[in-house]
Amino acid sequence: MRVNGKEITLSSNHKLLDFLEINQYDPQKIAIERNGEIVPKSAYHQVILDNEDRLEIVSFVGGG
Repeated sequence: MRVNGKEITLSSNHKLLDFLEINQYDPQKIAIERNGEIVPKSAYHQVILDNEDRLEIVSFVGGG
């Protein structure tokens, strides 16, 4: 699986939400594209990741 251009290997299939928690992402502060499609936050607990997936995770940053 590729995450933000970096190759990683999943030991098993994970739900997207579990993957985010393991990797210390705050689901409320990110947007995710999986294989070219935006994943709605409401689907994070349903999406099962596969080693063939490509994720782009974008964090929201405040500022002024």
